[in-house]
Amino acid sequence: MIKNLGIGTGRRKTAVARVYVRDGSGKIEINGRDLARYFPQDEHALMVRQPLMVTASENKFDVRINVYGGGSNGQAGACRHGLARALCQVDQENYASLRNNGFLTRDSRMVERKKYGQAGARKRFQFSKR
Repeated sequence: MIKNLGIGTGRRKTAVARVYVRDGSGKIEINGRDLARYFPQDEHALMVRQPLMVTASENKFDVRINVYGGGSNGQAGACRHGLARALCQVDQENYASLRNNGFLTRDSRMVERKKYGQAGARKRFQFSKR
């Protein structure tokens, strides 16, 4: 049986990621697929890897992530947040470097809701004087 060293939940917009950190060789698997196949854009793949790079543990752990909801940008942010939380569980000394880089802060920006009687959240229907 494989033992999880750290478990973290990450959130961004409407995406939620559950991250499991295990001993290994640096393999990152998201929803059963390799990181490069799940996030073909380099900036999203880099965003997911950032907590490992900051803590200098890129080749120490295998990471399994289950992520759902939102789009690719929100999912990448959720993965980064969850991975940072899991790395804090693995080693408490990682906390300071992850906190200083802002990886432990949940980005609370959400889409503003549409109001009734309006075209969108801020947009209004065209005004007609007559």
